[in-house]
Amino acid sequence: MEFVHHYERAITWIVAQCPAPDKFAHTYAGLTIWLLTAIVMKKKLSSAWPLAMVVILEAGNEYIDRLAHGSWSWHDTIRDVIATLFWPFVISFAMRLRPAIRG
Repeated sequence: MEFVHHYERAITWIVAQCPAPDKFAHTYAGLTIWLLTAIVMKKKLSSAWPLAMVVILEAGNEYIDRLAHGSWSWHDTIRDVIATLFWPFVISFAMRLRPAIRG
């Protein structure tokens, strides 16, 4: 449980550095994880691997939130997941469609 406590403290500090609601932090985190995974793994941004890493790490983040708070807060959890995954999925999907869009 010590890890959970330290993790929550670190996340609270990171969120405090972002503008307005914590959903901005989730958006930034999702995009950063997606981009860094593609760079480190040397994969295209349209590859499934960067997206999978965002999904895995966001699931882990939400599970740690659940451990820290003692129960699920589904309203907040669903919004966090959407904020984290939205732009990586949209951009990746658009990159996959790009050849079809160009005609």
